[in-house]
Amino acid sequence: MAQFLQFLFSGVTVGAGYALAALGFTLIYNASNVINFAQGEFIMLGGVVMVFFMHTGLPLPLALALAIALPAGVGILIEKLAIQPAKGADVVSLIIITIGASLLIRGLVQIWFGKGTHGLEPFSGHAPISVGGASLQPQSLWVLGVTALVVVALWLFFSRTVIGKAIRATSCNPLAAQLVGIDTQRVLLISYALSAALGAVGGILLTPLTMTSYDVGIMLGLKGFVAAVVGGLGSGLGAVIGGLLVGVIEAMSAGYLSSAYKDAVPFALIFVILFFMPRGLMGAKVTERV
Repeated sequence: MAQFLQFLFSGVTVGAGYALAALGFTLIYNASNVINFAQGEFIMLGGVVMVFFMHTGLPLPLALALAIALPAGVGILIEKLAIQPAKGADVVSLIIITIGASLLIRGLVQIWFGKGTHGLEPFSGHAPISVGGASLQPQSLWVLGVTALVVVALWLFFSRTVIGKAIRATSCNPLAAQLVGIDTQRVLLISYALSAALGAVGGILLTPLTMTSYDVGIMLGLKGFVAAVVGGLGSGLGAVIGGLLVGVIEAMSAGYLSSAYKDAVPFALIFVILFFMPRGLMGAKVTERV
């Protein structure tokens, strides 16, 4: 039982990080029908920038704010300099642009930060908490708690604020949103900034547990994408469920089978889920008249 709990704690913790990445994918997909494959680099940027600012001696709250704000700014730049000029291009071209942006960010960070692996001190120390014979790291509680707060904050943002409702309206029908006076270009900018900020939060929270380097965003981004698709691409609740599910299944397979299969299991899961539920676990049911 203790072993099962240990794997479960590990899976839920990492899965919360995947859920934040999946929420980022969902935001951009709902706003523009584009899969933003630079999302993984926002996760990497959050961790790398946080490490840099902590090493310069900045207070934790200021370092946190800057480590979230800078990736959000990069997200805005990607939209302004890469996505907006390609307005009207087909979806595949836009996806290729996001892949190019991902490669550019990764290359620049490699030049600036080097190829080494860097760690970050846990926010609440190293002393583990014993639960049912299993050890739970205090940083895991930060990951789970902040992820829960982010999910609640996003729900309030989209249901109670004018900007949030404008984003929802644009995701449903961009043309109708424009006709009622919504600035859809501004909505897209905000969506990219929010998506990048969500990825950065995930990177900041996971770095004390998993460390960071210039190339960690590749796999984290891909697993976030798997979580978004498994949960139902476009569904916020599905992104959270998909992230936790991917994290738990990955941890269980690594623990009970072999760690060699850890990275392969999420991609096998996507085939299994989509074979039986093509729109994911929480995907909208669509009926077409023929």
